[in-house]
Amino acid sequence: MKQIISFLNALSQNNNREWFLANKKEYEECKAKFEQFTDELIAAVSEFDPTIRGLKAKDCTYRIYRDVRFSADKSPYKTHFGCYIVRGGKKSGYNGYYFHISTGQENNYPHAHMIAVGDYCMDPKILALLREDIQCGGGDFEQTILQAQGYRLDSDQKLKRMPKGFEEGCPYADYIKYKAFCLYQTPSTDYILSPNLVSHVASEFQKAKPFLDYINRAIEYHKEGNQD
Repeated sequence: MKQIISFLNALSQNNNREWFLANKKEYEECKAKFEQFTDELIAAVSEFDPTIRGLKAKDCTYRIYRDVRFSADKSPYKTHFGCYIVRGGKKSGYNGYYFHISTGQENNYPHAHMIAVGDYCMDPKILALLREDIQCGGGDFEQTILQAQGYRLDSDQKLKRMPKGFEEGCPYADYIKYKAFCLYQTPSTDYILSPNLVSHVASEFQKAKPFLDYINRAIEYHKEGNQD
């Protein structure tokens, strides 16, 4: 991972087409290393989550090229490598396990490195179902968070008032106010450079699997046509 971090730091200082093309060979080397890491991580996660068996790195990784059409930042390249390991692949609509290595200099990714479980872009109908589950679940949802020691919910993704259809003071109101359900942690660079990184990240993902299962249950219900 040391080469990947070094390349990303250099890219962040030279985020232009000319530099990238001149260093394309190193990019390809880093890309190949990250894809190998992703394949190994998929294999490790599949030991406790069989829903992701059969996935390959190409199903879970992203292009380095940024879509700048609607962004004030016209930098052409991302300064992170990320993978989203999720049943059916990254475009399936389910929630999954996310990992990235970054410079921490992107607006959307202010943390240098991240381990996360969940999603930030949930369909409003699924979000309503999930909130209902939390309210009526008798603390089941909270228990999944307590099991995921070392993670936290993003308090920036929280409403100031209760969403429509829910009253102040209802059961588990504090959780219902969240508009994105993603547990995350921000490991250090020393952590990322560990020779046992695959097993470490897989272990962290396993702790948050009950949370992920809870979220995906609402998605499954919606996909089965029970959203009304």
